[in-house]
Amino acid sequence: MRIPGPEEIRALHEKYAPTAEAFALVHTHCEIVWSIAEQLISASRLDVDAELVRAGCLLHDIGVYRLYGDDGRLDHGNYVRHGLLGHEILEREGFPEPLRRFCSHHTGVGITRQDVLAQGLPLPPADYLAVTHEERLVMYADKFHTKSRPSVFLSPDEYAAHVRRFGEEKVTAFGALRAEFGDPDLDRPVPEVDVSVRP
Repeated sequence: MRIPGPEEIRALHEKYAPTAEAFALVHTHCEIVWSIAEQLISASRLDVDAELVRAGCLLHDIGVYRLYGDDGRLDHGNYVRHGLLGHEILEREGFPEPLRRFCSHHTGVGITRQDVLAQGLPLPPADYLAVTHEERLVMYADKFHTKSRPSVFLSPDEYAAHVRRFGEEKVTAFGALRAEFGDPDLDRPVPEVDVSVRP
């Protein structure tokens, strides 16, 4: 499988970003998620395909761009759909299923068919769970940085407290990821958000 590099992925972000600010927010977040995953790979000498993890990190949120309206505002009510929207973008661009799954299988600590039905989520009923080590690492690294304004980092304990509102099973799932990959050092330098970037 051919894995796209950072410049090819950046060009894809530029193609789909509706505004320079959206590009800066989403692409920078994806770079930060990669910096966290890269650190975890190095610190724990994880047996993963680092090139695939990098592509997964840099692509996972590309569907967010499709949630921006003509007024430049993000549709927060349908945000849970961003993974499927990203999957559709990558399918249209000809990327293989293993890369598309990084979009559709990274939300929260995994969305089950039961979650979709019980919460009335705007998704086709199915399991959207990270399965491979690479998918699980991308999903895990994503939990430590938000795209809110201003963006913030969440410690492992802060994320565990956040996910508790979705049920104790989600806290348990996050604990399993934490045991598998370890805690990131969130004080290390990471990319800065520059809203002046023009795609």
